[in-house]
Amino acid sequence: MSVKRESEFLADATVRQQAAAQALGCAPHFADTLRDGSPAPTVAVIPPGSFWMGARQGEYQVQPVEMPRHEVHFPRAFALTTGAIRRREYNQFLMATGHRRPRAYSWHDLDFPIYNVSFHDAVAYADWLSRETGQRYRLPTESEWEYAARAGTDTMFYFGDKIRREEVNCAGGLHCTRGLFLCGIGRPVPVGSLPPNAWGLHEVHGNMQELTLDHWRSGYRLNARVGDQPFQSPDKHDRRFRVVRGGSWFDGPGACRSASRAQRFEHEFDLNLSFRLLRELPA
Repeated sequence: MSVKRESEFLADATVRQQAAAQALGCAPHFADTLRDGSPAPTVAVIPPGSFWMGARQGEYQVQPVEMPRHEVHFPRAFALTTGAIRRREYNQFLMATGHRRPRAYSWHDLDFPIYNVSFHDAVAYADWLSRETGQRYRLPTESEWEYAARAGTDTMFYFGDKIRREEVNCAGGLHCTRGLFLCGIGRPVPVGSLPPNAWGLHEVHGNMQELTLDHWRSGYRLNARVGDQPFQSPDKHDRRFRVVRGGSWFDGPGACRSASRAQRFEHEFDLNLSFRLLRELPA
């Protein structure tokens, strides 16, 4: 996209976000307060709208499970944490509840995204945060996740159809990149390190796979729908798996595209698996 078009797009996205926040009487980015007076994770207002979910034909490493493209509507705004939940934020929950601690590893930076947590750990944290703030927090649906990550774009990544090392923390590769991008750094980066999209969301491409509410399914239906309803699989096998989005530091560029999706077992935890939360907003 040209410099002129990119600047026009960014201005439009910012106006939409500001208008949605103004209608709700809040700032475009804000944080609730916990009972002890400390701030909850910062969230960004995601304005209402529609988008085409899924991959375009011909995308690099496109998978059948990312198709067919279909329109999804969001009649009301919602908010999403600007990054994955940090280790320091998750530690507050552990100290308050005695919840099972994640398996230790050598990454001790408290601004790293929380890792070695499962879907059920993420739900427990969201429930605790809801009680602490008096607001409703939950995992996003995969539709909400992709809509927010794209921020109005229709390209493979928010940054376009090719990426630079300084935009996406992934395992690297020669495809889908600008310049020589042979390998990654082999670990996550602290939350908020990489450039945000137009709505202020960091690391939506790479760094950590992020959990969603949806059960796994091997493709989409063609009908348009409202995006805040997670897919509930009728299949007993698929109900054990949840969709993850965004790719990670461990994955190649193709897995970090806006449309890319993968599955994780509900009780699975890993060094490249994390989550960000949705904060529901009043109608």
